[in-house]
Amino acid sequence: MKLQKTLMCVALAAGFAAATPALADDEVVKIGHVAPITGNIAHLGKDNENGARLAIDDLNAKGFTIGGKKVKFELLPEDDAADPKQGTAAAQKLVDEKVNGVIGHLNSGTTIPASKIYSDAGIPQISPSATNPKYTQQGFKTAFRVVANDGQLGGTLGRYAVNTLHAKNIAVVSDKTAYGDGVANEFKKSAEKAGATIVDTEYTTNSATDFQAILTTIKGHKPDLIFYGGMDAQAGPLIRQMKQLGISAKVAGGDGICTTELAKLAGDGLSDDQVYCAEAGGVDKDQEKAMDDFKARFKAKFGTEVEIYAPYTYDAVMVMADAMKKAGSSDPAKYLPFLAKEDYNGVTGHISFDEFGDIKNGSLTLYTYKGGTRDKLAVVK
Repeated sequence: MKLQKTLMCVALAAGFAAATPALADDEVVKIGHVAPITGNIAHLGKDNENGARLAIDDLNAKGFTIGGKKVKFELLPEDDAADPKQGTAAAQKLVDEKVNGVIGHLNSGTTIPASKIYSDAGIPQISPSATNPKYTQQGFKTAFRVVANDGQLGGTLGRYAVNTLHAKNIAVVSDKTAYGDGVANEFKKSAEKAGATIVDTEYTTNSATDFQAILTTIKGHKPDLIFYGGMDAQAGPLIRQMKQLGISAKVAGGDGICTTELAKLAGDGLSDDQVYCAEAGGVDKDQEKAMDDFKARFKAKFGTEVEIYAPYTYDAVMVMADAMKKAGSSDPAKYLPFLAKEDYNGVTGHISFDEFGDIKNGSLTLYTYKGGTRDKLAVVK
């Protein structure tokens, strides 16, 4: 009997030993994510990263399979601090780590230079928030985005400023980044075409805090509206300083300023219906429940509200995973053709790409601010 028990124990041990390599052999799919986690727009970068984390957790929780084999997704997060040099360094690091795909970067200024590194390595990249048209116009087959670009965003805001807000004399301020200049230039073209006069164009940086000199010059031109091409970290102080100088013009801007954080950054300088902005994305009524459910799950997991692009980051991960499933492989070369032909219904709506990698029929959401909170006006395409 003792010998029988001993043999049984040996057999069980051998069985466990045999099972262990099978677990170890489960494929790990590495997904890189890059956004500014430090610096003055770190709150936006963390929002994107958390959206990616939620997607990774959901994929792993449901036992996602590729080619009939269960895989484990792993998120490799990198911080580019919204700096192009740091962005390319982060991109090269992910390439060296042999990631299967990349979600990011957040802003156009880092997304565009990093995209060549991913292209050279043949690694698919989906940006959930970079809107400069140049990103997808470089001819890189690996570059995709799940939001509308600046041509759509700036153009819509320009027409809205003139046709709905009845602005006739407009001043434009750009932070001189790829994003800021891109959206400002598209806005200017659209506003002028709609009949407005651009009375002044000024430039600042994406780290500025003092806008007194710029605003004093602008005040002399008596604009009806000031368009700011840049991020909320600068738009907030600019709005505060407008009040200090007695400038009552309305303010318009792109998705960079269109955040829940803007009201805090602008403080008592923000009045109701003063600021109008557009988010490169948005859902129709039939998609609102899915978005509300996502926001509730996001807050329950991370203890914070969605800032802006977390749902698009989530969908970007899911679209990439879906292309892998359809290809039966996480090998970038094998699933890239399937990604280009994606037809996916996500939290943010239907996602498919045109020949450049831009989302087809991208939505825009127009907002204003009332009582210190963002107030949705309309979803347009």
